[in-house]
Amino acid sequence: MSSDLQWLLLRKNNSYAVKRVEEGPIFSKEPGNLTNIHSWKYSGLANEKTITVKETESGVQVAYRKKAASPRAVHPAVSTISVRPRSGPRRAAGVTAKLAKRGYRPDLRAAALARVSALLVAKKEKKPAPPKKTRGKKAKTA
Repeated sequence: MSSDLQWLLLRKNNSYAVKRVEEGPIFSKEPGNLTNIHSWKYSGLANEKTITVKETESGVQVAYRKKAASPRAVHPAVSTISVRPRSGPRRAAGVTAKLAKRGYRPDLRAAALARVSALLVAKKEKKPAPPKKTRGKKAKTA
């Protein structure tokens, strides 16, 4: 079944669509949707090539469907790349650039980078606040 036909069937009614306000935007909770916007471009169900970003205990996992994968293949049809939280934003940029350079959905590069970076920032441990220094008269008397 073509991806256009799948989108025509899924567009109006599916269990992942989130319609909060009648005149407002429609969001989506489907896997593989990087921006959570209900549109054909970002749909993880209607497109054959999708990029999925998941948070794991060890960091962030970027998964994408292999090019010539058969649905009945013995080996998994999804390839994954892990990004550790210590790696930083440069590693995340490299992972998303690698996919775009190979021609695998270059239109999703910015969305994937934003999603990976947001998850890495949320996972980062905050430094403890340094103790406050006493100033003014209290500092002179101590």
